[in-house]
Amino acid sequence: GPVASSMLIAEMPELGQITGEQAAALAGLAPIAHDSGAMRGKRAIGGGRRLLRHVIFQAALVASHHNQVLKTFADRLRAAGKPHKVVIVAVARKLVTIANALVKSGQKWTPHPE
Repeated sequence: GPVASSMLIAEMPELGQITGEQAAALAGLAPIAHDSGAMRGKRAIGGGRRLLRHVIFQAALVASHHNQVLKTFADRLRAAGKPHKVVIVAVARKLVTIANALVKSGQKWTPHPE
C-alpha cells in the first residue's frame, strides 16, 4: 500500500543496490542465530530498521490474505505447522525482497490475475 511503499522509499534508500538478503537484514527481517560452540540456539528476527519492520509486518498481514501468490506461500507454511508469527515474518521478508528486485530491475508491480 501507499504507507508501506513510502516507508520503504524513506527508510531504505539502498533499495535496488543490494541483495535480497541484505535488504531483509536492513529491514530487521533476517533470522539471527544465537549459537555458541556446539550449542545451537533459537533463531529470531531483530536489529535493522525497527519502524520499517513494523510497517512491513502489517503489510504482510494483509498480503498473506489478499495477494494470491503470497497467500499460497503463507498457506504452505501454515500447512507445514509453522507458527503464525513465523509465517507473517516470512511473508514480510518476501515483500522486502520483491520490492528490492523490482527496484533493481526497474520494473513496476503488476498483480497476478486471479
